Amino acid sequence: MDSGFGYFATHDAVDPATLALMVEQRGHIALMFSEHTHIPVAGAAPLGPDGGPLPRKYWHTYDPLVACTAAGAATTRLRVGTAICLVPQHEPIALAKAVASVDALTGGRFELGVGAGWNAPEIRNHGVDPARRFAVMKEHIEAMRQIWTHADAEYHGEFVSFGPMWSWPKPVQSPYPPILVGGTGPRVFDRVLAYGDAWLPNYGPGVLERVPELLGRADDAGRMIKVVMLSAPADPAVLEQCEKAGVTRVMAWLPSTGPARIEREMDAFEAALADMRGE
Repeated sequence: MDSGFGYFATHDAVDPATLALMVEQRGHIALMFSEHTHIPVAGAAPLGPDGGPLPRKYWHTYDPLVACTAAGAATTRLRVGTAICLVPQHEPIALAKAVASVDALTGGRFELGVGAGWNAPEIRNHGVDPARRFAVMKEHIEAMRQIWTHADAEYHGEFVSFGPMWSWPKPVQSPYPPILVGGTGPRVFDRVLAYGDAWLPNYGPGVLERVPELLGRADDAGRMIKVVMLSAPADPAVLEQCEKAGVTRVMAWLPSTGPARIEREMDAFEAALADMRGE
């Protein structure tokens, strides 16, 4: 089980390149960036996915693919990715081009964490019906896979349709960068098995207990599915439970702030990992 961090890369905190170098030098595998294009004010204080006040970092983030490019350019081994890219809020031909470009420019070190989003006003501002967002995400991913893997790419669906087209560069990774499917809803495993290479949940009550079901379904389908755990706490007992459950990577969220606090958070997570490993 390897390790990494998630980060809301804001313009007033440690920048993506500087943080990526710190993460790589400390021996971690990956750094993944969150996404929100904007947060609608809607006449009231916005609320987060848990119903509480939404932290300001949600509307101060850099574009995650731009952050990944900066992080990848500053490092040589670190894997960079999105946690998560809000796929329904993107035009898929342009997103396919951006993903392939980042993967090429980082030498095949990009991972695409995907999700359909939770903020209904934000989703509507992108011209998407929140009730159809999962169907839109499915088609967008299917269309992008066609672009990544075919010289003459073509796709026809309800939300996306295009005839034969040319688009380069193609991703460095074959057949394309890993797709990590976020979420913990009742149908998330259907989505993981339909178009994902890994499950990317946030750690919380009952999440680890669901891992055997996913791995069992993947085995029945002849698939190799990984589990990457976001929001992993700096708790040796929890990290040990993750490893025993078959989690491939644990990732802790870092605060959007200055280097001193970020280093303290890294130290705490690394101490918990060392304790878990008996180091």
